Parts: sequence; C-alpha cells; structure tokens
Amino acid sequence: MTDDSSQLRERAQLAASILDARDRLRAHVRRTPFDRSLPLSARLGGEVWLKDEHLQHTGSFKARGALHKILTLSPIQRAQGVVAASSGNHGAGLAWACRLQGVRAVIFVPEQASPAKVAMIERYGAEVRHEGVDGVDTEAHARAVAERDGSTYVSPYNDLDVICGQGTIAVEIVEQLTAQVPDGVLDAIVVAVGGGGLIAGIAAYLKHVMPTVRVIGALPANSPVMAESVAAGRIITRTSFPTLSDGTAGGIEPGAVTFPLCQALVDQWIQVDEGAIAASMRRYVEEHHQVIEGAAGVALAALERLAESGDAAPSVHGARVGVVLCGANISTSTLVDVLQGTG
Repeated sequence: MTDDSSQLRERAQLAASILDARDRLRAHVRRTPFDRSLPLSARLGGEVWLKDEHLQHTGSFKARGALHKILTLSPIQRAQGVVAASSGNHGAGLAWACRLQGVRAVIFVPEQASPAKVAMIERYGAEVRHEGVDGVDTEAHARAVAERDGSTYVSPYNDLDVICGQGTIAVEIVEQLTAQVPDGVLDAIVVAVGGGGLIAGIAAYLKHVMPTVRVIGALPANSPVMAESVAAGRIITRTSFPTLSDGTAGGIEPGAVTFPLCQALVDQWIQVDEGAIAASMRRYVEEHHQVIEGAAGVALAALERLAESGDAAPSVHGARVGVVLCGANISTSTLVDVLQGTG
C-alpha cells in the first residue's frame, strides 16, 4: 500500500469516526445555523457563509468536543473524574458536559485567563485552579495532576475524541449547504487556529466528502504557533503576546496529534494583527447585530485579508467561502474597548 493510499484510508476512518460522534452528540448539542451573510457577500464580492458556533451551548464550539470525550468514557473513568487545561472555552464546554453527565471536573487555567470565561466555568460547576502563564505550561501541569490522581485528562485539542466532536461542525455544514444550494460545494473554509483541534476535525471531514475545498487557517500574529510550527516542520516553542484572540493563544504540546493533521490538511495560513481582529469584530456587530469573541474575529479578519489579495487561491471574489464563528465569550470591558476602537 502506498503512503498516499494509507493517508486516504486514515482520513476515511477519521471521517467515519466524526459521523459516529455526530450520532452521539445529536441529542445534546445545537445544530447551529450555516447561512449566507448578505452584508459580507455584498461587501467582499463572493458568497460568504457563516457557521454560527458562537450560538452553541456555552457560547463556543468547544462544547462539542468536550461532551463527545465524556460520552466515550467508561463508568470507572467517569467515577474518577476529569482534569483539563483551558484558556476558558474548553473549560466551560467541559464543565457543561460534566454537569450534564454527572462527572466531577477540575479545570486549570493560565494566570491571565479571561475573568468572564473563568466565571462561566465556575457557573457550570467545575473547580477552577490557576497555573502557568502560557497555555502549554498549564496543560503540562494539568496532565501531571490527572496522572497523579487517576483522573482522565481531557485535552482541548490533543485528543482524537475531542477532534471528532469538533468535526461534527463540518457534517452540519455539508448537510446545511446541500439543502440550500444546488451543488452543495464550498470553495474554501476559514477557521481560527490555536492548538488545531477545530480545524483538524473540520478539515478531516470536509476533505473526505469535498476534496477540492481549500482549508484556510487563521491565526493572530501575536500567537501564530501552529502556522510557524508547520512552516518549521516541527512543533516550535515561541513567546505568545497578548491578543484579543485569547481562545487561540499559547503553545502546542509536544507530539500533538493535531500537528500532522494540520500539516496534511490545511492549505493556507493567514496571520492577522490586533487592529484587524478588532475591526472585524466591530463590523460583525454593526452588520449582524450579534457579539463574537476575538477568535471569531480572527477568522473574519483573515477573510478580509483573503478578499484583499486577488492573487490568493481562491480569493473571495466569485467564490463560495465558509467562515466558522467559533465563539462569543468576551468580557464586557473588552467588548466596550473593541466597540470604542480602543481594544
């Protein structure tokens, strides 16, 4: 068997696992809208479709992967509880999932974690502990605690069960697009990237059923770890600077399963600065009258950049492009700064 055929077989198996995850999650998660944005389409000259995961339970796509992981645990594992590291959204999703399933959860967050996201984790009933400055340090500590206590560690991205849960977004996108347009085909999809769990799951399914789709990873220039790792051919360590996209900030665990998936499945990387992120968040509020967080702003800012670069393949002009709005969890103070143009 050739390497190419082996990769195709692995991708087919991952796509099948994502369909299994969809069946497990169907009764629990929201089937969020995937609709054409008239303001963005008119302004950018293409068909722009938005997947509204900011309307998901807990205000983020993370609820999918977290719950899917909990649903795959044995009764013994559930009784021993779970431990996780999170900048906020994964922790909230896991806390929600554990509350739903009656599982004890301890969530470690970085020292600079968003107070709004920490408060949300606590509202769902999980115990929150602060540890580390960079997310990768928090993850290492949480893994060590889980191993010591005999609990299950639930990674925000470095776990195939979690990735498959996030991949259910792509299943919905395909079904929803097929129901609305005759050919049911996307030219490209733009997804914000931190550790890579979201884009890996979405790309694995979309590339299986829609091989011509172009998968575009969007990252804040202040923390573009995955893009730089792929460029280097290895997971790198680099300093991450403060960013509105706190949900995608920080390092990547050594040996993360998302790294080879991103290498194989992501076609293009776009980095955007803080001004572009804030501007896209403001425009979204003005044009769609809903709130999104910084990570969703990253995806929209990358879309804007794509529209500006006519030599990109494809550009937005004349293309059908999907954008995943991954979350809506932003503190009131940060939102005010963004809307006033000071964020």
